[in-house]
Amino acid sequence: MRRVVQTLGAAALAAALAVLGLVVATPASAATLTEVTNFGTNPSNLRMHLYVPDRLATRPAILVAIHYCTGTGPAFYSGTQFASLADRYGFIVIYPTATRSSQCFDVYSPQALRRDGGSDPVGIMSMVRYVQQRYNTDPARVFATGASSGAMMTNVLLGNYPDVFAAGAAFAGVPHSCFATNGSGEWNSQCANGQIIRSAQEWGNLVRSAYPGYTGRYPRMQLWHGTNDETLRYPNFGEEIKQWTNLHGLSQTPTYTDTPQPGYTRTRYGGSGPMAPVEAISMQGVSHNLPVNAAEAIRFFGLDSTTPPTTPPTTPPTTPPTTPPTTPPTTPPGTGGCAVSYVVNAWNNGLTASVTITNRGTTAINGWSLAFTLPPGQTIVSGWNASYSPTSGAVTARNVSYNATIAPNASVNIGFQASHTGNTDRPSAFTLNGTACAVS
Repeated sequence: MRRVVQTLGAAALAAALAVLGLVVATPASAATLTEVTNFGTNPSNLRMHLYVPDRLATRPAILVAIHYCTGTGPAFYSGTQFASLADRYGFIVIYPTATRSSQCFDVYSPQALRRDGGSDPVGIMSMVRYVQQRYNTDPARVFATGASSGAMMTNVLLGNYPDVFAAGAAFAGVPHSCFATNGSGEWNSQCANGQIIRSAQEWGNLVRSAYPGYTGRYPRMQLWHGTNDETLRYPNFGEEIKQWTNLHGLSQTPTYTDTPQPGYTRTRYGGSGPMAPVEAISMQGVSHNLPVNAAEAIRFFGLDSTTPPTTPPTTPPTTPPTTPPTTPPTTPPGTGGCAVSYVVNAWNNGLTASVTITNRGTTAINGWSLAFTLPPGQTIVSGWNASYSPTSGAVTARNVSYNATIAPNASVNIGFQASHTGNTDRPSAFTLNGTACAVS
């Protein structure tokens, strides 16, 4: 679960600074990463580093930035942009450090998976309260983010303390309670391999059981995952979406879909705006060592302003975009036909397929549908850049609003995640608007 988000030189410098004992009795040394000791109840002996920018907002927000396995707080400080964004927008960043030999956070013990149960979440909450007591922070603007082990802890913190955190951003994580081992160890291979599949209600109930009796709103959540994640397999992304949409009482059908950059598919649930209750970014072809997009996390939190909103952001309308899912009548490919490239990435009982459709014709295709037959035992569980119906057998993928036109010699990329029973072969033939395509 190692995350490499900084150069070795930067990591060594950060470690050296920590060893040199940057420990302060008061938080007066702004714009410097400082270690804080004796910050409160700390059952698992975490370390705390704090970054306070020179220019704070009037009532600053708090961001907890949580490292990956084998990492440290100073390494995550050096390898991400959260501190420089804090300089710009005036919020405070807490960098916890796990001190067990693996340098992974506890997201697996019974103590960690319930509110005030003990272990790392309790220590991190002590850090938050320490900062709240010493700075005039905004209690409505406490956030968490992390990568890999830190992403898993982000899910745990938001589930255990939904009344404390306003939102989170998890980069390559797993759902709350997925990694539970009942004290048998730190690693849950079944969860890591994407083999724990539950209903949305079951996932939601696991979070609700972490804080029984809680009836308030749950934090907003932003999720990031690479389709080629070899450490925490891609199915965990869909399970996280199930969990957080259920906690918000939302359908798993996106209300908004776009492509913020090539190969990235962003879906929003419960709203179409930048601060929707749940936002999920699927990164085609990206491994576990994914980039941590700090600016997009800060944007989702609403921290990309030096002036906090005077009223809580309203939930955007839950109606989908007014653009219809398909555009004018479909047209067949012109002279030259079409081509399809189909690439499979398979594991155990799951796979992802990346499909590139190329218009080799001389005229634009306006509105398209791609027909193909999935091999026996394959069933689509989620997809991007197209709608798929049915989910097995003879499937038709239809364009969405933003990719309905394929210009001559241009391509569109679509894809899906599917379960399988052992057969990971690809379809043998594809037809685009009724015209057979060449296959590569």
